[in-house]
Amino acid sequence: MEEQSIVRKRHSVILEDRKQLSLSGVSDVSGFDEGTVVLVTELGELTVKGSSLHINRFSVETGELDLDGEVDSLQYAENRQVQGSFFSRLFK
Repeated sequence: MEEQSIVRKRHSVILEDRKQLSLSGVSDVSGFDEGTVVLVTELGELTVKGSSLHINRFSVETGELDLDGEVDSLQYAENRQVQGSFFSRLFK
């Protein structure tokens, strides 16, 4: 059986003048509207709150995301990724 190596993308956050946010290491966008953008990153779930938020670019291949608007807060939640399948955890 071949072992699969997990390659993690580097995660970085660049916020310019609270108006332009550039991120790397983003694997998914869980939800978004003008006031909140919820992202899945390599280091956990990231919630961006503000007003007039707009995603300009998101690439799943590179994990890069650019958004603009008035950014009020960035908040990380604990990474809740579970290792292994249901049965591997059940019969551990």
